[in-house]
Amino acid sequence: MLLEYFDLYLGLSAEGKDLGVMQMSLRALIVFAFAIAVVRLGDERFMGRHTALDVMLGIVFGSVVSRAINGSAPFVPTLVACVVLVALHWAMAAVSFRSSKFGFLVKGPTHQLVNDGKIDWDQMRRTHISENDLREAIRQHGHSDDIGKVNTAFLERNGSISVIPKEERKKASNRPPQ
Repeated sequence: MLLEYFDLYLGLSAEGKDLGVMQMSLRALIVFAFAIAVVRLGDERFMGRHTALDVMLGIVFGSVVSRAINGSAPFVPTLVACVVLVALHWAMAAVSFRSSKFGFLVKGPTHQLVNDGKIDWDQMRRTHISENDLREAIRQHGHSDDIGKVNTAFLERNGSISVIPKEERKKASNRPPQ
């Protein structure tokens, strides 16, 4: 019985050319949500400078739109599914903006790698960031790769490492006479 509903609503036994607008749109919604969940289970760093939400839109959109181009799926329903994907991305981004919990769910967490010049090795292991990766990020931000000079460093949700250096204290000899 349940399988019959899936077949009806998703066209599981139909050929691509026989899928309707609703079936393509529901498939797009399910594949998009599934793909975000799978990417969130993976390593944050492979996504480059984008969140899982953005990466999945690019991958799924490209895959769906290609079917309209190569004729492996009906043209109009495929285009409608593309519009559904973009609208879904927009809606999820809007909800993420308003709800940090939802944003955390679809975009992931930020991980603090350094606190007051000390490396958090548990976070480094969890995120698969090596000490060399961390030093490289510090240098890319224009700082010495001396981790002791870093106030905080974070692995951001988009996979980049942000670095906040410690403020250098002025030496007593640089003070103006009183």
